[in-house]
Amino acid sequence: MLLYFVSFVSAQEKFIKPPYLKTGDTVAIVAPAGILKNREETIEKAKSVLISWGLNVVLGKNVFNQNNHFAGTDEERLQDFQEALDIPTVKAIWAARGGYGSVRILDNINLSKFKKKPKWIVGYSDITAFHNHVNNLGFETLHAMMPTSLEEKPEEIVETMASFKNALFGEKLSYEIPSSTYNRNGKISGEIVGGNLSILMSMLGSKSQLKTDGKILFIEEIGEYEYAIDRMLQSLKRAGYFNNLKGVVLGNFSKIRKNPTSWGSTIEELILAVLPKEIPILFDFPAGHEADNRALFFGRKVEIHIQKDTSTVIFHQK
Repeated sequence: MLLYFVSFVSAQEKFIKPPYLKTGDTVAIVAPAGILKNREETIEKAKSVLISWGLNVVLGKNVFNQNNHFAGTDEERLQDFQEALDIPTVKAIWAARGGYGSVRILDNINLSKFKKKPKWIVGYSDITAFHNHVNNLGFETLHAMMPTSLEEKPEEIVETMASFKNALFGEKLSYEIPSSTYNRNGKISGEIVGGNLSILMSMLGSKSQLKTDGKILFIEEIGEYEYAIDRMLQSLKRAGYFNNLKGVVLGNFSKIRKNPTSWGSTIEELILAVLPKEIPILFDFPAGHEADNRALFFGRKVEIHIQKDTSTVIFHQK
């Protein structure tokens, strides 16, 4: 009986992978958060990219709606996301942009059809809310570029686009990056989860609060003061977020704002002071709010080797 229970728990901890895409499959572009003002050309470019990869594209009916800060009302954004979840021919849901707004529709989404036939949910930043919620249910998601990433200079997003395409079509994802002097070296293996720091903290106390026990945690952030980053990390720490981590991967911490009163340390030193001292930590992984934004399979087992000169991140093939 005990053996059955242990086997059942182990099976439940394995994340379910949605089917990879193949030529002729359909991707839905929806806008669950911020407004897409004057970005029709950007969305057309995103459609062209997907079509060039042999995919079909459908747009949410309300993608270009405007409701103050948001891409339509909560009901309109929910409608588009729900339809993308429920239409059987849609194999991936690509968030047009982040910003803010995903959490406002999260609790009203019906995932019953998704659980039977999962599909890829793709995006970063505010889309962390969806990643956390779906990862907690035991399904993989894809932390990767969004259509608005195509507004960057083409030569700066070559690796970004290549990793996104490889992830969608099930090609191997592996990265070798220069090592930061702030790294804590070591070898780690486990499922990687996480996302934007502000959104991770905003999920605390809800059913979407990310389950981090035994996981590798990825974090990125943009446009915050150092004291605000410390406050968010301290909040996660007090909530037990870091208690049983295998390791941490830090992505971009972009456009850190300057406070009139100096914080007194680098952002790396700030982070190291909060995280557990016994676990490996990889800084400067190219993912987050920069042009070079490499794809990550959230919920997928990854092997990470952090060394003095170079570090490797290799995802298991499924």
